[in-house]
Amino acid sequence: MATDSTSTSKATARPSSSTSDVLLGAIFARGRVAAAVSDAAFVQAMLDVEVAHARATLPAPAAEAVAAVAVAERFDLEALAQEAARHATPVIGLVAALREQSGEDGVHRGLTSQDVVDTGLMLMAQRALSVLSDDAAAAADATALLAETHRTTPILARTLMQPAQPTSFGLKAAGWLVALDDAGAELTRVRDAVLAAQVGGAVGNRAALADDADAGARVAAAIAAELGLVDPILPWHGDRRRAAQLAAALGVLAGTAAKIAADVVLLAQGEVAEVRDGVAGGSSAMAHKANPVAAISARACAARVPGLVATMLSVMDGEHERAAGGWQAEWETLRELLRSTGAAVAWLRELLERLEVDAPRMEANLVAVLGDAAAPRPDTGPLIDRALAAHRAR
Repeated sequence: MATDSTSTSKATARPSSSTSDVLLGAIFARGRVAAAVSDAAFVQAMLDVEVAHARATLPAPAAEAVAAVAVAERFDLEALAQEAARHATPVIGLVAALREQSGEDGVHRGLTSQDVVDTGLMLMAQRALSVLSDDAAAAADATALLAETHRTTPILARTLMQPAQPTSFGLKAAGWLVALDDAGAELTRVRDAVLAAQVGGAVGNRAALADDADAGARVAAAIAAELGLVDPILPWHGDRRRAAQLAAALGVLAGTAAKIAADVVLLAQGEVAEVRDGVAGGSSAMAHKANPVAAISARACAARVPGLVATMLSVMDGEHERAAGGWQAEWETLRELLRSTGAAVAWLRELLERLEVDAPRMEANLVAVLGDAAAPRPDTGPLIDRALAAHRAR
């Protein structure tokens, strides 16, 4: 018995993310964002930071020697993981391996671990946001089509979960559209204007980076330009607003996806049956059910996001020039934020592109509640046109 217990303990001592990804990844790692924030993607982003630094500080042949080997697939992720646990940073093991593979001792000289982690996270986020923005834009396009197609389709509005007055399904979809467009625009703004390179050296004064402040600024600017990131006024070691702004923008987009999915869940109820989720799933106990899988999954992924945003906000008060614990807490939190928001939006895209609208049922439900002499049905066309015009102008 003792032997069996020991064996079981060893088998379960180390969590296996790969196992979780296999079983539930198709739900919670939906779409292409998950690959953009994988371990390999994060390592590649940090390697790209080291290459940008090498090109800004080393002779061209040395820099290209670094670039030639700075490929994530060449590095042992398990070994890097062990070193990350040993030092509470993934950079020390990575730099040692990069120096060994390139034969260049100048790798990383003048930088600190936080420079590489922060800039790597910003670069990884930039790449992930490009993918995420594609899904958000496609979801918005699908919503615009619903708004245009159903501009005169009557539907019973519900307020406080109770029947209210007539409106149009096109206007409901137009409301979704404006919310998606605005949330997507903010995410694009963050990607282009907030995500910045972090180049400060050991304590943020760039003392080891170059001989004087102007030279250090030029190196920092060169690294930012190489990576396509913002060149900030100062190093932002202790100023966590950029990471928090990214988290907040992701939270708003995830919340927008959740709201639309919640509306679909309610409209798809059997007693209502005004829409059908084109991604329908079954029940293990009730063969007659067609569960709105895409809407449910979008909500499930989005539900994880607010707590992650709160974590990012809660660690903004880091101590002095580098936080002890708060900074480290950002790393996986931010990756999971991107992954969960990306999955929610990927599911939302599928939902909206396949959504089936039952206009006769909408009319029947409206009449059943308000009667044939229902309140006058307002012309929602002008409002829908405003939403569509704004969408086309983006």
